[in-house]
Amino acid sequence: MLKRRTFFSLLAVSFLVNTAAFAASSDSSSAAKPKESHDFQISKSLDIFNSVFKELDLFYVDTIKPEETVKYGIDAMLATTDPYTTYFPESEMKDLKFMTTGSYAGVGAVISAKEKKIYITEIYEEKPAYKAGLRAGDVFVSVGGVATDGKTTSEVSQMLRGEPLTTVKVVVERPGKGTVKADVVREKIVIDPVVYYGMLNNSVGFINLTQFTDQSFSSFHNAFLALKAKGMKSLVIDLRNNPGGLLSEATRILNMFVPKGSKLVYTKGKDDKWNTNYNATEAPVDTLMPIAVLVNRSSASAAEIVSGTLQDLDRAVVIGERTYGKGLVQTTRDLPYGGSLKVTISKYYIPSGRCIQAIDYAKRDKDGYVVRIPDSLTHEFKTLHGRIVRDGCGISPDVFVKTEKNASITYYLYSKNVIFDYVTRYVQLHRSLATEADVRLSDADYADFKRFVKESGFSYKTKSQETLEKLKKIAEEDGCLERSKAEFEALAARINPDLDADLDANRADISKYICYEIARRYFYQKGVVQEQLKDDKGVNKALEILQDRNSYNALLTKAKVGDEPAEKEEDKSEADDLTEEEGEAE
Repeated sequence: MLKRRTFFSLLAVSFLVNTAAFAASSDSSSAAKPKESHDFQISKSLDIFNSVFKELDLFYVDTIKPEETVKYGIDAMLATTDPYTTYFPESEMKDLKFMTTGSYAGVGAVISAKEKKIYITEIYEEKPAYKAGLRAGDVFVSVGGVATDGKTTSEVSQMLRGEPLTTVKVVVERPGKGTVKADVVREKIVIDPVVYYGMLNNSVGFINLTQFTDQSFSSFHNAFLALKAKGMKSLVIDLRNNPGGLLSEATRILNMFVPKGSKLVYTKGKDDKWNTNYNATEAPVDTLMPIAVLVNRSSASAAEIVSGTLQDLDRAVVIGERTYGKGLVQTTRDLPYGGSLKVTISKYYIPSGRCIQAIDYAKRDKDGYVVRIPDSLTHEFKTLHGRIVRDGCGISPDVFVKTEKNASITYYLYSKNVIFDYVTRYVQLHRSLATEADVRLSDADYADFKRFVKESGFSYKTKSQETLEKLKKIAEEDGCLERSKAEFEALAARINPDLDADLDANRADISKYICYEIARRYFYQKGVVQEQLKDDKGVNKALEILQDRNSYNALLTKAKVGDEPAEKEEDKSEADDLTEEEGEAE
């Protein structure tokens, strides 16, 4: 009973905002009524909602599930704040731990669902699943003696996880081989935030940093020293698709490249105890080496601190697309019964004084990115050398390199797992590849892929078809569809996809993603990065700039950072960008 009463009290919090607003409204309508204090409004609101929930539980026709209702109520309350203030119940605390540390106890694989089956999409090199001989493409039959048919990815995820050094028996169906049994010894899985580092040529080094966990500084620092020992004279730091993480790790990495005592970032919040200045406190590793930082629309938070601070201090050239625009700082607060609240406590500001938080983070395009903010709504700030930069819209790069859009057919081949399934068969026929350089798709391989696509029964819709269907619905609503039927049918026939022609016309685009998947199977995450480097416009631009010192210096001394190219508004479809398929890490 005590636990149930606690749930009532917790759920009451979800109505705090609405009831407090109602109380304030009532105050304004009656001048004679004394103004209620904030503390009293909180107490009253909790009391009211506690009573409402009790009555609901007693008299509602169906049984109320306290934990589910509490979670729903808390999530609704937090939705009135910002996207980053989040409640984690005890059942989701492993996810929170993984976000901040990059580690968890499991088997070291990524799983996804397809046609009501759970299968492995990726294996982490040298992790338990890898050691046990499991492969990407394996379909789970049972985990720990429990059949996985009808299970969700979350359910199978929980079955695979457990205490370190315990064994879980796994049975999988392997295409082309049949049933395979494996005993997998769980380990604490630590994902290295530096997926790959290496030399792009004789003098330019490259470090790909995927997130900011408590391992980021040490991994980055070790990679930097290893590259310098190989003769590195300039550096490309790849922060594309880096969602951020720990602020402390970002400042330690920055400290490597700027003089001791330099202002790096500072935070300001409601409570003065959260106002903190982060300065470079250690002797730097290198303050002169030319640096290029790669960013895109998915570079956020700590990734924006690193790129923005290096830009403000005129210490690096930033290349790519405007970043996400997350300038809010969160901390975790422990809650009863093992839960936690990740709550925004302040905003961070980089050396020029600008906050990169999007002015209106509620307004986003259909892909989830903050819409572009007009300069008239932002403020000017200046870098160390006097270049003009602006707040309220993420980090604008010095040199814009836009992500290329993919053809519709490529998107559907990828999202419908046709490419994944083909590479699963490809691996059966090509047992090994000697080096990453051997990842290629021959004419014979692509002809085989085309046959595979046709045999799979693959079909897709082009943007033109999707637009025509929308137009037909509008015409039907307007009452003119029937008289325009012949024209619609004629147009439909002309834009109907020609699978053979589309596979040939988009061979280069499709082959690129097939090769990414081949690299992932043989050489894992680092192999994918190396394959992408073969034709990477952002990296190529960075090389061009770093190898021309005059060009590099000119970018760091011009009047203001690069202006984003004006774009014609267009109706973006799913096919514009290919991102990694969603899955659960085990």
